[in-house]
Amino acid sequence: MSRVLLIEDHERMALLICKGLEVAGIAVDVVDRIDRAQTALRLVNYQALILDRGLPDGDGMDLLRSLRHSGVEVPCLFLTARDALRDRVEGLESGGDDYLSKPFAMDEMVARVRALLRRPADYRPIDPTHGDLTVRPAQGTLSCGDESVTLAPAEMQIILLLVSKPEDVVRRSALEAAGWGIGEAVTPNALDVALHRIRRKLLAIGSRQQIINIRGLGYALREADAVDE
Repeated sequence: MSRVLLIEDHERMALLICKGLEVAGIAVDVVDRIDRAQTALRLVNYQALILDRGLPDGDGMDLLRSLRHSGVEVPCLFLTARDALRDRVEGLESGGDDYLSKPFAMDEMVARVRALLRRPADYRPIDPTHGDLTVRPAQGTLSCGDESVTLAPAEMQIILLLVSKPEDVVRRSALEAAGWGIGEAVTPNALDVALHRIRRKLLAIGSRQQIINIRGLGYALREADAVDE
């Protein structure tokens, strides 16, 4: 299932957008500020952004400029009441892929998001690698050499976060947010079950990478030799 981040501070508007996208089979996380969006983007591999411009802590356009400057190419739909031609041009020139003015028809908004999610594969970032592992989000697989295994959506988000921070210890709360979304209720053992499944899949494809628990701190991805030392 595709997953998008909605950055919208109007609570009722955000709720309506979420319902429309979820009916269309698109998972949504919602934040209402730029700083919270930046946190969410560090934790989760989103397939698209829906971005308001007038946010409590700044202009959404500045957030997108910053993302593009740092090499983040996730497709972005501006959804805003600023509908002057100059505003639309600025939004697109800042790195936006589409621009929809409020008020809007829900069917049109959903169609535009779907169009972003159908972007050609050659536009998407290179599949992340670490050690002997290659993560292929578009195919939903994790590979080691010629061996591959399919990952569930939560497992994919967890391994993507670990691979993106190979030198760091990732906190349990960050892995839960990556796997199940910002603010979602997660059962106490959901992460443990997901990690157990990922570990079994790493063994199944013959990887030397291991997910280790660093007591009191979190989890890290380490090569077997490094773990044994």
